Amino acid sequence: MNTPSRGPNPQSRDRPRPTQNTRTGRARPFNALPGRGMGQPARPSAPTSGRQGPSRGPRRPQGAPGNGPRRHARPRSNNRPMRATPPPREPSVRDMNAVDRVVLPPLNEDTVRIMPIGGVEEVGRNMMIFELPQGIIISDVGFQFVSEEATPGVDYILPNTRYLEENKDRILGIFITHGHLDHIGGIPYIIDRIGNPPIYTQYLTSLMIKRRQEEFPHIADIDVRVIEPGGRVSVSLPGGDPVIVKTFPVTHSIPDAMGLSIQTKHGNIVISGDLRLEHEDGIPTPKEEKHWGALGKDKNLIFIADSTNAERDGFSIPESRVYTTLEDIIKSVKGRLIIGTFSSQFERMIHIIKVSENLGKKIITEGRSIKTNIEIAQRANIFTPKPGTMIRAEDINDYPADRIVIIATGSQGEDTAALMRIATKKHKNIAFTDRDTIILSSSVIPGNEVRVQKLKDNLLRHNVNLIHYRSSDVHSTGHGNTGELVWMRQQVNPAFFMPAYGFFSMLKYHANAQIASGFPKENVVLPDNGTVIEIENGTTMTVRKEKIPSNPMMVDGFAIGDMQEVVIRDRQSLAQDGMFVIIATVNLRTGTLKKSPDIISRGFVYLRESQGLLSETRLLIKKTTEDLAAGMNPVDLEYIKANLTDTVERYLFQKTSKRPMVIPVLIGV
Repeated sequence: MNTPSRGPNPQSRDRPRPTQNTRTGRARPFNALPGRGMGQPARPSAPTSGRQGPSRGPRRPQGAPGNGPRRHARPRSNNRPMRATPPPREPSVRDMNAVDRVVLPPLNEDTVRIMPIGGVEEVGRNMMIFELPQGIIISDVGFQFVSEEATPGVDYILPNTRYLEENKDRILGIFITHGHLDHIGGIPYIIDRIGNPPIYTQYLTSLMIKRRQEEFPHIADIDVRVIEPGGRVSVSLPGGDPVIVKTFPVTHSIPDAMGLSIQTKHGNIVISGDLRLEHEDGIPTPKEEKHWGALGKDKNLIFIADSTNAERDGFSIPESRVYTTLEDIIKSVKGRLIIGTFSSQFERMIHIIKVSENLGKKIITEGRSIKTNIEIAQRANIFTPKPGTMIRAEDINDYPADRIVIIATGSQGEDTAALMRIATKKHKNIAFTDRDTIILSSSVIPGNEVRVQKLKDNLLRHNVNLIHYRSSDVHSTGHGNTGELVWMRQQVNPAFFMPAYGFFSMLKYHANAQIASGFPKENVVLPDNGTVIEIENGTTMTVRKEKIPSNPMMVDGFAIGDMQEVVIRDRQSLAQDGMFVIIATVNLRTGTLKKSPDIISRGFVYLRESQGLLSETRLLIKKTTEDLAAGMNPVDLEYIKANLTDTVERYLFQKTSKRPMVIPVLIGV
């Protein structure tokens, strides 16, 4: 698609067009691929405004996880089973794949670097590095949930912080845009690795971070500093020049969400965080006009914006419509009402509670995360329920059914969450009846489709009345559609644009929408995790050939050492096809077996029904071992094990079409 060259905007400053950089190539077009590379961190001064104060907890004892590199107890052999290692007391974090160190040249005073290490090519794991001549600023430290099938035994995956670890002395601070786990969940695992820099955020988010830290008493104290809404912070290295970071309020599905504006010599780096617009029928509210209009009065170098909903045109459903729908249901429902939603939907949960208590109904909260966040909301003075509104699940039968409203976790079909436990009759106080109405007040997160469908099936087996976002306006997104995203970019009026926070397809749709609205295609950059983007003199954007390390780090609650891809493959193999252990005693002088080999199988075949296969395999093991040992003096058991593994694996696959993990244990006598 041909787009006109971008001319001066009468409502903005004239800006020079980007030029070609002959050193590293021209600015990467929105559909090009980047190269590979690595950079640096620093420490900030106190914020100029806002409440602040470090969150305290017991210091990590010497030798606890996080105080140095982790290693296996001994080198792993491809064929020799390792001795079991006792599980650590706390979760361990390890790199999925080691990457050689990449050194980037020092920045000159007219250049800035932008390096996402999570949150692009994916939804979640959000973390971005902004390297300035004065030091490094970090935006968000999130994690990502993973499927048991893809990464068995792994709890979460984290951004790769190797670049930051090697440059921790230059980190000025971490700025957290809001309190969702994909933006704060990685803090307990990463903060020590990068030198425990100060964390800047707004009040509610600070409470959520501190509450989560209570689950990790072995972590060193963290320094959380609170910024007032719309406040600014000056951060600097000792004796260095300061960097001003301004914040601006944004609308999201959680209170105290904010965007960032990092001042540089040639304009501001504007980061949206997760957001949508508050609007009425596609017309932004006066509050949005005010905030975004003020932002656009500054000289803005680049706008980095949320792409999660960029595949949807127009404007998203306003939350006010959801409130109206929920209020109508609460008023008219006959029998109990159970509402499943995200625990981070503070304002929606508060609205449900207020409407219910005005109607004389009682509220039960089910699910640890919902109980925790309701408590945090009260501590933050966001709301205070009337006395007697909140009751215990144990008291549910003390009130008429039509006076009960239950707010529960589990709208994504999580097996251990409240909704699924009630649906599968595992809850000790609550059981569904055919007089109940259930609302799933959430959309389906990509990857959870099967689990949510299973939840619906289990719910409907109780003959309940089920309402969800496809049948009624009971959920609105926290992420703007393309109509909202284009409007925001037009208000910011940046020289360059970078879509973020989403899979590559989402970023591409977002880029296409901005280009279709008139933004110059050559001024749009599509990043991958690890991409190193440089903007020089405010006019030239390039993507370096180098990339900084971006392979995921994994949180695994029981193993010690570097998490290599082979470990994941082994777990997947064990889960799919089981294991086949061969135990044989070999005469080291003659190479013959002392007796028929023993076989232990788990998850492969049922031994009692596979005696023929086992007999044939024993003969194959005996022949292979003795043939390989013929002429050896002494017998090389390691060589025999390696070849025996391959031979037995091929044979079992030919007979069963399965590939169990074959582990030969040869004992020489």
